[in-house]
Amino acid sequence: MKVAFFGSPAVALPALNSLIQAGHEIKLVITQPDRPAGRGKKLTPPPVKVFARDHGLPCLQPEKIRRDEQVLEALKQAEPEVNVVVAYGQIIPASIIYLPPFKTLNVHFSLLPKYRGAAPVQWAILNGDRKTGVTIMELNEKMDEGPILAQQEVEILSGETARELETRLSYLGARLLIETLARINEIERVEQNPELATYAPRLTKEQGKINWQEPARVIDLKVRAFSPWPGAFCFLDGKKLDILSGQPITGMFPNSSPGEIIQIDRSGVYVACGQNTAYLIEKIKPESKKEMPAYAFSLGGKIKVGTRLG
Repeated sequence: MKVAFFGSPAVALPALNSLIQAGHEIKLVITQPDRPAGRGKKLTPPPVKVFARDHGLPCLQPEKIRRDEQVLEALKQAEPEVNVVVAYGQIIPASIIYLPPFKTLNVHFSLLPKYRGAAPVQWAILNGDRKTGVTIMELNEKMDEGPILAQQEVEILSGETARELETRLSYLGARLLIETLARINEIERVEQNPELATYAPRLTKEQGKINWQEPARVIDLKVRAFSPWPGAFCFLDGKKLDILSGQPITGMFPNSSPGEIIQIDRSGVYVACGQNTAYLIEKIKPESKKEMPAYAFSLGGKIKVGTRLG
C-alpha cells in the first residue's frame, strides 16, 4: 500500500520502520521542522527526519501544515492510499485527512476514548492506572474523536517511567498498525462513546514541582510520569534539584516533617512525605550540573540528615 507518514519523535520510528519491513511503499514523510536542542541550542532534526534521510525517503518539514499549500500539493502528487500519523505534533487539516482513499489512521497511545490529547502516557502513570494500551483510529477534524479500528490493552509495569512505557507502546502500536492495514477493507469502524471520554493535556514544567506533603506513592507517580520531560523537581537552598528516579518507602516516621531528610545511605536519600511515608531519591540532577546518584551528591556536604527540601 502507498503510504504518507506523519511523525516526529523517536517513538514514531517503530511504526515507520514496520511499514517498510511489511512491504508498504512510503511515498512521503512529513515531520516537524528542526529545533534548537541541548545546552548549545544547536539546530537538531527530529528523529523521523534522520530516519527518512538515511533511508532515502522524501521528507517535508512544514512550520504550519494547515497553512502550507506546498505540502497538500506534494501529497496530491504522491497519491498515497492512506496517511499514517504517529506523534506528529501538529493539527492536520481536513484537506489532508480525507485526501487518500483510506483516509488517515492515527496510532494513539491510550485506550480511547480515555486520554484524548497530547500526553496520554504521562497521565495514565500520573493517575496511577494499572492498565493502558494502544488505539488505531481514523482521524477526523476533532481531537482524537474518530472511529476506532483496533485496540490492544497492556499492564503498566511496576516502576515504569513515561519514557519506558511510551517506548513499549510504540512497538505494540507498530505491530497493531500493520495488522490493521492488512485487514483494512474488512475492519468495522467503532464510534467512540463521548460519555467515557477523558483528556490528557500537554504537561507544563510547573506541574513537575514536588509537594512533600503528599504521600510518597503520589510523588513516585509524578517522578515516573514526568520522566524525561518536563521533569519532577524540588528546591535546595533556592536552587532547583531534579529528581530523576526513586521509590516510595512505607513505614512510620512520627518525628519527621514532610520535606525533611531522615536518612542517607548508599541506596540514596530518604525524604519524609505525607501520611507517614518516605521517598527514596536514587538519582538526581542538581541545577547546572550533570545527573548523579543521590548518595554521591550527599558526599559533597550539600545535604545531610535534618536538611529540608523545599
